Amino acid sequence: MVHVWPLVLRDEELTLRPLRRRDSTDFEQLRARNADWLRPWDATDPLVGASAPDFRTLRRWSSQQARLGAALPLAIVADGRLAGQITAGPIQYGAVRSAVLGYWVDREQAGRGLVPRAAALLIDHLFAELGMHRIEVTVRPENGPSLRVVDKLHLRPEGMRRSAIHVDGAWRDHLVFALTAEEVRTDDTGRGVLGRLRREFPSR
Repeated sequence: MVHVWPLVLRDEELTLRPLRRRDSTDFEQLRARNADWLRPWDATDPLVGASAPDFRTLRRWSSQQARLGAALPLAIVADGRLAGQITAGPIQYGAVRSAVLGYWVDREQAGRGLVPRAAALLIDHLFAELGMHRIEVTVRPENGPSLRVVDKLHLRPEGMRRSAIHVDGAWRDHLVFALTAEEVRTDDTGRGVLGRLRREFPSR
């Protein structure tokens, strides 16, 4: 089991891939268009403020983390258009072998099932190719769309973490959901989570 970067994962019209230099304009426009939609869920640094890094800085930092195997930051591309992001990180190896998933999607693309499929693709890769044992997702209790994502993926609720993450200017409570490798029956293609998602939601 070997960490590979750059990484590209595909499922029909859906592609997960690293951000590219030429994504700069599309990415910045996408974030600007979705600023109000994403603000309640975006993590913030209490010491730095709410300002997000520019695209060049974000891409450089993401590439560094990915090359080290500490994270897998991937753009969500649907029908050839940038639609959001999904990241596994931090990734921990050794006796822990776990990863935390985070994601966001363009409001105009919400409801298409892109995020559950993207998450399923990435989870299957983490289990089958990187030998991860546990995947975790934390969700604000008010975030209905993200709660539907973890429900579709059969992540187990594990309780509440009080004041867990600084989001939208304050320390916020987050619900914890998790999935372990033993809870997934992987098919011959290595797509256990995606296969289950397709069986339960065939129309995507």
